[in-house]
Amino acid sequence: MNAQEPFPDKRFLQLLYEQHQAEPVAMPSAEQAANWLNQLIKFLFPHESLGRQRAYEVMMKRNRVELEAILCSFLDPAGYRVTELVDAFFDSLSKIYQHLRLDADEIYNNDPAAVSVSEVVVSYPGFYAIATYRIAHELAGLGIPVLPRILSEYAHSKTGIDIHPRARIGVPFFIDHGTGVVIGETTDIGRHVKVYQGVTLGALHVSKELSNTKRHPTIEDNVIIYAHSTILGGNTVIGNNSVIGGNVFLVHSVDPYCFVYNTHEVKVRAQTDSSNAINFSI
Repeated sequence: MNAQEPFPDKRFLQLLYEQHQAEPVAMPSAEQAANWLNQLIKFLFPHESLGRQRAYEVMMKRNRVELEAILCSFLDPAGYRVTELVDAFFDSLSKIYQHLRLDADEIYNNDPAAVSVSEVVVSYPGFYAIATYRIAHELAGLGIPVLPRILSEYAHSKTGIDIHPRARIGVPFFIDHGTGVVIGETTDIGRHVKVYQGVTLGALHVSKELSNTKRHPTIEDNVIIYAHSTILGGNTVIGNNSVIGGNVFLVHSVDPYCFVYNTHEVKVRAQTDSSNAINFSI
């Protein structure tokens, strides 16, 4: 920077001003959205008793007001009827809750380390990611822009689990451990599907022209996908009751009741010479 130039650079500020005037930005506050999400989950699954029924009514009303404030902060009232969107979302809240109860039960019933359903709800990142997904998915289905993705990315930052809000996931759903799981926008997942850490359900090709096409796989009912497997492509269908072993890479369909696994050979030998201890084979 030239020592003679004033700070801040007025030309740069003028450029920013002109750019922002040409492309006005209206986005919800990520902090406000995250707070709303956490308060809603706490309302559905409180860590302690909320007391009398009146407390539930007050908490729901407060959450409704907060959602309406978030939507009003960035949606054009000429194009969106905010009150109707809020009403529609809260009309669906009973369904979301019932689905999440089934998700929590599924995790508890399939994880021998789980002590109780309450432990699953309070401490399991997989459940938190699924809860956020089901809330964001409902908002996306109402045609609300931006906010669903902000919620899903917030859950991604907390859990390491990346679920696009427009993916379609049946009930119940089970994510174990979860770190590194990626579920793309046009993924279809059936009921009683179990997914482990590092699994990617992604697109085979990345191109903006494919925005309105199915790019991600279909996973039918009762499928298990073990850790670090990758399944790609909109035409890829994993048939019901199949098991995908760990570290599998798939770009084609699998029939129902199949077991797919890697054939890498693991060799074990006795260590007889301590001078050659590090020269083992895998």
